[in-house]
Amino acid sequence: MTYSFTSYDGTRLGYRVLGSGPPLVCLPGGPGRAGEYLGDLGGLDAQRRLVLLDPRGVGLSADPVDPATLRADRLVEDVEALRRHLGVEQMDLLAHSAAGILATLYAAAYPERLSRLILVTPGLAALGVYPSEEQFDLVLERLSGEPWYPDARAALDRILGGELSRETFDASRPLFYRRWDAAAREHASVGVAERYQAAREGYGAGLVLDPTATQAALKNLTAPVLLLAGKLDSMVTPAMVRQAAALLPHASAAVLETAAHFPWVDDAAGFAAAVRPFLD
Repeated sequence: MTYSFTSYDGTRLGYRVLGSGPPLVCLPGGPGRAGEYLGDLGGLDAQRRLVLLDPRGVGLSADPVDPATLRADRLVEDVEALRRHLGVEQMDLLAHSAAGILATLYAAAYPERLSRLILVTPGLAALGVYPSEEQFDLVLERLSGEPWYPDARAALDRILGGELSRETFDASRPLFYRRWDAAAREHASVGVAERYQAAREGYGAGLVLDPTATQAALKNLTAPVLLLAGKLDSMVTPAMVRQAAALLPHASAAVLETAAHFPWVDDAAGFAAAVRPFLD
């Protein structure tokens, strides 16, 4: 089922709902990727009503009048508008990949509105946590014998250098999965479209992060936090989530041994086993 609501500035935002039970609001990464790629998150829809938000300018959501509102810190108010629309005082929130930055900024701005926070292979720049070059290269080394590796690695290096084209995004995808098989190829194309390019580029455009201030604000967060990494993920390593967990109150880190950047795709059972007890 799909629904929509009007955000703080009049922009119409859409979201999908899967499953039943207490709501779990889910923020997709990318940036600029529609929430449909999250799927049922390894079967979490059997336990929770998944509310998969499409960011403004993406998927079911309208393009904003002001492109500056595509920036991660401005999207915080869309998340708060969704909470109000759902009519809950507090919400469980899950964020994947780049949306980890958004969720962290939301938690810093509205700590009292969260009952649980799950950060899945998250961007941790808002906390000042980045992969070391050694960690990055060590994980990617396992893939260096694959025939597609040179082109995919070159594309990823361009992304890290600031190139955010659709072509570069597509070329880098094999590096983000445990296996670049038919299932991974199919998943890599879900929730991606040319129209979303403005949202992709606008997410970090002009964004200024202050990790010291964010960490200080997060001391007010009473909700438990779970940070989840895939051992085979070069972008968000186990060392990174452990470092981030140490910066947050009531936080724990978990590592899936057989997963990369999309753990519910690589190891659905392992992902569900790690997340379900936390939600209970």
